[in-house]
This record gives sequence, structure tokens and C-alpha cells, in this order.
Amino acid sequence: MLTPSAHDDTFCRDHLPPVADWPDLILDPDGPRHPDRLNCASALLDAAVAAHGRARPCLHSDSETWTYGDLLDRANQIAHVLTDDYGLVPGNRVLLRAPNTAWLVACWFGVVKAGGVVVTTMPLLRAPELAKLVELTRPALALCDHRLLDELAAADPELPICAFGGPDADDLIRRAATKPVDHTDVQTATDDVVLLAPTSGTTGIPKATMHFHRDVLAIADTFSARVLRPHRDDVFAGTPPVAFTFGLGGLVIFPLAVGASVVLLEKPEPEALVAAIEKFSVTVLFTAPTAYKALLKRDDPDRLRSLRRCVSAGEHLPLDVFERFRERTGLAIINGIGGTEMLHVFIAAADDDIHPGSTGKVVPGFRAEIQDEDGHPVPDGTPGVLAVRGPTGCRYLADDRQREFVRNGWNLTGDTYTRDADGYFWYHARNDDMIVSAGYNIGAPEVEAVLDQHPDVVESAVIGIPDEDRGMIVHAAVVLRPGVPGDVEKIRELQDFVKKTAAPYKYPRSIEFVDGLPRNPSGKLLRFRLRERWAAR
Repeated sequence: MLTPSAHDDTFCRDHLPPVADWPDLILDPDGPRHPDRLNCASALLDAAVAAHGRARPCLHSDSETWTYGDLLDRANQIAHVLTDDYGLVPGNRVLLRAPNTAWLVACWFGVVKAGGVVVTTMPLLRAPELAKLVELTRPALALCDHRLLDELAAADPELPICAFGGPDADDLIRRAATKPVDHTDVQTATDDVVLLAPTSGTTGIPKATMHFHRDVLAIADTFSARVLRPHRDDVFAGTPPVAFTFGLGGLVIFPLAVGASVVLLEKPEPEALVAAIEKFSVTVLFTAPTAYKALLKRDDPDRLRSLRRCVSAGEHLPLDVFERFRERTGLAIINGIGGTEMLHVFIAAADDDIHPGSTGKVVPGFRAEIQDEDGHPVPDGTPGVLAVRGPTGCRYLADDRQREFVRNGWNLTGDTYTRDADGYFWYHARNDDMIVSAGYNIGAPEVEAVLDQHPDVVESAVIGIPDEDRGMIVHAAVVLRPGVPGDVEKIRELQDFVKKTAAPYKYPRSIEFVDGLPRNPSGKLLRFRLRERWAAR
């Protein structure tokens, strides 16, 4: 039963899936109990200042360090801008668009303190993709880094946008500087929606996962507190955008929950990441297997000597990468599986609990089992569908696909796993058409939809193929117009076309030209035939 909402704008409550379609939620018997009225910004940021002091370092960048007091003041000032200047009311959605910077974190907390609902977007998204998210989530306002305005403005010319970091007189940072540093945070309900986190489906139509204030604290109380086990002297860093729930947890929620600090990187290329680890003596690293592979290609492992914790998620961590990284650095990577629908990691292991090659065990507070196609549990050692329950779970915003992810109270992750007799989970493959490349989820149909817009393309089919560095890469089989040459120049042209129309990480790194695509008698595209043909090469 939901508690009474504090939202004046009831959009999120109105568009929750029917309760009958929710997953079963499990309250951790060993976890804290949260009150009915809970603002997770207050519970994280204000509580950290009270516990650790205003002067404690919080957010580092190459140019400056913000203390916890700095972040609190600026978040409070932004909350005043939202309510005083833009008339934000509790429950309004606010879209955020920026690279990983201190001001993005301040915006996140400012929105939440004002009772708003954060809509996270990745900086790489293009106007057509942003337009879909704006239509789905209906934000009242967007806060956008001044360097990223063009695509957002093109996505919806009617959406009010407040830029920050630029020269304009009405820049958010200038507005905030005129506001009080004290703020009375809206006392939202523990089960008011605080976050709409988009995830791409296999249709290319975005889904927004809806998470409550209590969910934000739940991931700190489970994976972070029970597996990662950070402390106040840790320094966090990583490559995932804060717009990813993996990045939000690892670079905002987990460090603030214990009073630690975090290094924010706008462009986390390998050299920048290594330099930051060395400069700030980073102890906790969050990134995907792709980055660990990149670090293994370097000849400077001594620059990583400050690390004590390395977390990998976003895609399966190959055993070879785990073993070579441990040989080079002495560090055993904490492998994990999470998901936007679950908010963060729910299977992982650390230290002596690690079984190399496995994803790990169920994080305390969650339950997981392997099921057959009918939803029945299968014996240990038998491959099947990974199903999860816990204190968080899937709630899609106004989306019939809720019933595809939730079955009989279980969240279905879309992965094929086996569990062994010791309770360890072993990954086999994705069981849908999602391509996980370097930690990014890429729906095959959305890349096809972009390719098919090119005037020389008759039709296309996209699959994921194995790649040593990225895990998987996007491969496209393309049928061209008669007479159009399928050569190297055309491959580059199509790749550039996708990069300009969609987020660049979605472009097909491999393209082949074919005379036709495999389809069944009803015309349905048979991508598995393409996978079979590729595997037979």
C-alpha cells in the first residue's frame, strides 16, 4: 500500500504500473527502517554534513575541490532557483543533461530537495533520442550544461531550459549565487518517485524506470554496505556517467552515504582515468570490463597502486580479464550484475567470497533463482532465466512491457545463467536482442531504424558479435539500393550517418552488405540466422 504522496504534480503516481504487475518487494530484515516521510537528498547530503562536517572534501576535479558544505550550499541554492524562479512544484520532472561534473551532482540534489523528480539523460544522446524521452517523461524544465544545449533545444523547442556553466547573465550558476544557502527540503513520501531512469528496449522505444526515495537508500544499504564496504577515507572514481544508475550509485550515492569523496571525470579516457587515480590516490574504482581491458594494455600498473576496491558491471567480466588484472595489480575485481530496473547491483562477491569467472552470490537483501520458460525454478547446474527479488524492483512509466520484465513477482533480467551448488551464479548470454557493448545497452532495432533512414539503404539487420576489447560490438547486415557500391567508403558513410543521428556509441563498428535478410513467412526478421551465419565463419 502506497503512503500518501507529497507530490502536487501527480504524474508519476498516475503512471505507475498497476500494483498487481509490480515485483514482490523484500524488506531487508538486517537493514535500516525508513520513515514514511523521506527525502533521500536530506538523508544523504544533509546527514553527511551533520556527521562529517562542512569542511570535509566531497567532489574533486582537475580544477577544484568542493567540500560537503559547498555541495550542500549549492544544492540548496539550486532548489531555490527551481521553486522561486521557475515555479517548480513537488512532483514536477526536471531533465538533467551534463557530463560528470560537480554542478551536475548539485543539480541532482537541488531537484530532489525541491521535491522534483530527476530525469537522467546521457550527454551522448542526440535530438531524436532526447525528443522521445521528453515526450515520455514530460519534464517541466531542463537543467543543461551550456556546451550541450543544441541537441536538447532541437529535441523540443518548447521545453524551458536553464543552462549552466556559460557566460549568460541568467545562467543557473549566477542565479544560484543570489539565493539563500539554507533550504527546507520537501518532506516527500518514502515511496514518492524521485528518479526516472531511461533504459533502451529491444524495440528502440525508451522505457523509463521509476524509483522511489527509499530505493536510493536501499542500494547503499545492500550492495555498498554489505559487499563493497567503503569507509569515509575512501576516494571514489569511475567512468560511468552519473546518468547511468551504475554511475549514480558508484559516484554519488555510495561515497556520500559514508562521507567519502569522489573524483568526477568529464572525459574518462584511460589516460585521464589513470592520471586521476594517481593524482587523488583513488581507492575505489567503478567501471566496465572494457576499461579494465584498456588498463591491461598499458605498461604503468604502478600508477594504480592506491586502489583497494575495483568494481565491474555493465556487462560480463571475462575470466581472462579478472586473472590478468589480478596478476598485474594484485587486485581481485568485484564482478557484479545489476540493471536500471533494479537500480544497482544485486549479485556480486568480494574478497575471499570471489569465485573467479562467476558473477558472484546474491547480495544480502536480495533473492535470486534460475527459472525455466514457465517460471519454475530449475535445479542447480541447469541454465535458465535469471529472476530476482529485493528491496528495489522494476516499475516502468506507463509501459505495457512491465509484464515482460516482471513475472509472478520476480524481476526477469533477460540473462541466461546457471547457479551452482554453492550459490554462485554463472553467466551464459543475453536472451534478447540487446547488445551490451563496453557497458552500453544498445537495442538492435533502434540502430536498424537509424540505418534505414539513409537514402541508399533498403533494409538492415543488426546483431551483436564478439569483440575482445568491448565484449560485443554492433554488426549490421545492410541491403543497399541497386547499383550502389558496397565498398569501404560506403561503410564509413553509414557509420558517420549513425553517429550524427544517434548516440555515437551505437554506431555499427562492423558492416557487411548482403542481397537480402532472413525472414520467416510472416516477414519477421530472423536475427538468430545472422548470428548463426556469423558464428559459422
